[in-house]
Amino acid sequence: MTQINRNDMLELTRRMTSARSNLIRIAGAYIDEEGYIDGTFNTSFLNLKGAEKNRCLDIAKAIPFAKPNEELVHYKIPGMGPGSIWQMIYAIRDCELKNDALMLNLYELIAEKYPKGRPYAIYMYYGAYDVPIKGSDKAYQDESEEVYQYLILAISPVDEEQIPHSPEAGFLYPAFTNRSTDINHVNFYSQDYEEARELMKFLNLE
Repeated sequence: MTQINRNDMLELTRRMTSARSNLIRIAGAYIDEEGYIDGTFNTSFLNLKGAEKNRCLDIAKAIPFAKPNEELVHYKIPGMGPGSIWQMIYAIRDCELKNDALMLNLYELIAEKYPKGRPYAIYMYYGAYDVPIKGSDKAYQDESEEVYQYLILAISPVDEEQIPHSPEAGFLYPAFTNRSTDINHVNFYSQDYEEARELMKFLNLE
């Protein structure tokens, strides 16, 4: 299995701050104890302010900033055949989270599979990072090598006021491998393997 390079992940998280962020859009849903959707949201990341913005940044960063090859693991996706979950996720990336019907379908599918009994929130982020060229001295150049368009999914427990805690499962897709888009792989995050197992099954990563 390909190992995740910690430096690649740090390169992404360094650009997820309140001062400079390449996150463009955020969408999500609140799920109640019985697995029903209890509200959704979808907005430009620029619309977030203050504590809410910092909280959403912390949740997004928790996925790529996790311990590589322990909490965050590199998986090959099983393909994007018609009707597959990965065809849907690829389409969500393509539309930059702007297709509400696709987003609702994803929330419903996750809510159906994810363990019930406590409320949680599903967060989906879309970002675009202009990957700078690295010179022979490893210094960044002004020119962009490619634009890495990515999704971060995070599932976070919430309290009674729907304030989220640290994510317990999620992914970064496509994987960011050798500072480049790796469309055939995903970096899957889990704080607790047993909690995340149903999500892994849903994504066909087992």
